[in-house]
Order: sequence, then structure tokens, then C-alpha cells
Amino acid sequence: MRPDRLIRIATRSIARTKMRSALTMLGIIIGVGAVIVMVAIGQGARSRIEASIQSLGTNMIVITPGTSASGGISRGAGSFNRLTVDDADKLAKESILVAHVSPVIMAGSRIRGGGGNWFGPVYGVAASYQEIRDWQPSSGHFFSTADVRTMRKVCLLGATVARELFPDQDAVGQDVLLRNVPFRVIGVLAEKGQSATGADQDDCVLAPYTTVQTRLSGRQWIAQILASTWSPGDIPAAMAEIAVIMRESHRLAQWEDDDFTVRNQSDLAAAATGTTEVMTILLACIAGISLLVGGIGIMNIMLVSVTERTREIGIRMAVGARPGDVLLQFLVEAVVLSLFGGLLGVGLGYSGSWLVGHWTGWPTAIDPSTVGLALGFSGTVGIFFGFWPARKAAALDPIAALHYE
Repeated sequence: MRPDRLIRIATRSIARTKMRSALTMLGIIIGVGAVIVMVAIGQGARSRIEASIQSLGTNMIVITPGTSASGGISRGAGSFNRLTVDDADKLAKESILVAHVSPVIMAGSRIRGGGGNWFGPVYGVAASYQEIRDWQPSSGHFFSTADVRTMRKVCLLGATVARELFPDQDAVGQDVLLRNVPFRVIGVLAEKGQSATGADQDDCVLAPYTTVQTRLSGRQWIAQILASTWSPGDIPAAMAEIAVIMRESHRLAQWEDDDFTVRNQSDLAAAATGTTEVMTILLACIAGISLLVGGIGIMNIMLVSVTERTREIGIRMAVGARPGDVLLQFLVEAVVLSLFGGLLGVGLGYSGSWLVGHWTGWPTAIDPSTVGLALGFSGTVGIFFGFWPARKAAALDPIAALHYE
């Protein structure tokens, strides 16, 4: 029998019992829809995290303090700080693969200006910080290398700080007090939004690191060093080169461990998205259980259908239908029922993903491969759970089937 005729027969058979068929497909519809919604939420969260990581900068490498141990107990990353401005200078002078280097000196401070008060982080950075983070001012301009060298008291405000201190006026050209030290605002940074950890990247003040170190921090050790490469392909080799230069700068012997940590954006992204991927898989598996429940429903209904149509099966066999034809007919019916439920589930998944994004503001992203996988799985469920009823129908004795009441 031709495939198109088999599909028409299966469709007519399903249409004869619309309510029962709809209830049978409900498990498949919910299962496919739930899989698509759960994966869409997970993919959206992952893309948001990756965008946040990318917003940190272009080809960025982060050098942070290393670990220390006392009495055989490690105190964790960042507990042993030997990073200095000299390390950053040495990297800038001796590294071949590194394009830009900037020390980062952190100093939390009360910020006053424009009649407002705010407390936030002040970062002392080099002029190259703009290229490393790819962070352009929305108004004004970034400070120059000459400003860093002469320790000028100039700064750029993050968008959040600018809104809090100067809500109704342009902050450029205004004066602010950082720990009672006057700074001239020469620019306002473009909005970056939240980081992968949920921190507000716009809640900051940038100033020349020489000024921050002498006027605000007063500490020799610095929080971290940022670097960027000429191209993404240079990152692995640049990280190895940085490690060699840093070990030389800190005069570490061959048997001594690094007292610093070198990481890139890929490491940060992998750490940030690892939990998201696990949760996405877990949620998709939970939603996939609905597909199995729907498959059991299809098997039950097909068994009922075989019982109800026993006499019809006997007549078909009596006029020449082979057991394989009967098996194929009922198997196609189960697959059509499952796939039609899968198509309705895809519509439910798209609608559900849009509603979740619209009502909660969570990002959602539907991967076409996920839709194809869900449909393929629903068809497989139809084959798997429809085979037994179809085999039972094909195994009926024609004489007994004709006498069945």
C-alpha cells in the first residue's frame, strides 16, 4: 500500500474519534512544548551570560593574585597578592603577543557631586583600559597616557553613577569629590549593563591609576592586571608568555608554584555557563518524561482501537491483506497521532517561550535543532509505543476476528 494512502487512512481513523485522539495527544503536546520552553530558557540564559562575558572586553586576559597556604591549608585564590604596577609595566615592555596592558587599582569611595552622594568602586586604570574593555564614552572622552603620567585628577563616571549624581544635567565638566579629593569629570561611560554575576558594571568611576594609587589607595599591591591580545587566536600563546614574564618578575624558582592566576574569557564563560547547561539538561529531561507518559497513552488507546476494530481487521485479512499490511497500518496511525501532537506541541512551545520572555523579562532563544529533536523524539515515541498494538493486530486470526462481536 502506498505511503500517502496509509497516511490518509490513519488520518480518517484518528478523525473518527476526535475527543479521544485529542486527549491521547495531550501528553505529547505538553511534553514537546515543555521541552522547547525549558531549552529556550536555558539557551537564553546561556546567550545572556556569553554576552555579559563578551562585554568585559575584546580578547581579554585577566591576571589576578594567586593562592597562599598556611599549615598545609590553602587560603584560596587572591589570598596572596604580589601584583604590582611594575608587573604591568614589565608585561607591556616585554610581551610580544599582548597588545594592551592595564593595572587595575580598586578603591571604594564615597562619591559626592551635583548635590548627590553615592558610594561605589573607583578603579585606577591606564589609558589602554578603554581598548581592553572596548568601553567607549557616551559623552566626553577618555583620559590619555599623559594624564596618567602627570597624575591628573580626572575621571569618567559610569552611567549609574552619572544618573545618581547628575540626573538632570550633563556630568561632563562637573567636579566630584572622591574621599574629599576633587576630580574633574571628563566623560560618562556608555552603558554596559549587568555582568555574568549580576553586578552592575555601570556603577563605577574610572581614573588614572597613578592618581588613584597616590591619592586614594596608598597601597603597593594592586587588584589585578588586564591585558588583551591582537587576535583571539593569540590568547593561548599569550597566556603562556604572560606566565613566563610574571614568574621572572616575581623571581620564582622552577620548583615554586605560580603566585598569580592567568585566565581568559573562555575560562570565565565556561565557569559561568556550566551550571546553566546542567540545569537546562535537567529541565529538558524532566519535560521529556511527559513525552514518555504521552507514549504510554498512545499505546493504551491503540490497544483499545485494535480491540474495537477486530472485525474490521478480519475483513481486511479476508480480502487479501497480509499481516505486514495490518501491522504497518496501525503503526502509521500511531506515528501520525504522535507527530500531529508533536506539531501542536511545537506551537505550544513557541507560544510558551514568548509568554515567559514577555511576562518575566527572561531571555529565551529557541534553537531549530531542539525543535527537530523534539519532533523526532515524538515520532520515535509513536513507533516504540505503537509497535506492540500494531503487532497484536497483525497477529489476529482472520476467522476469529470475523466472528468477534
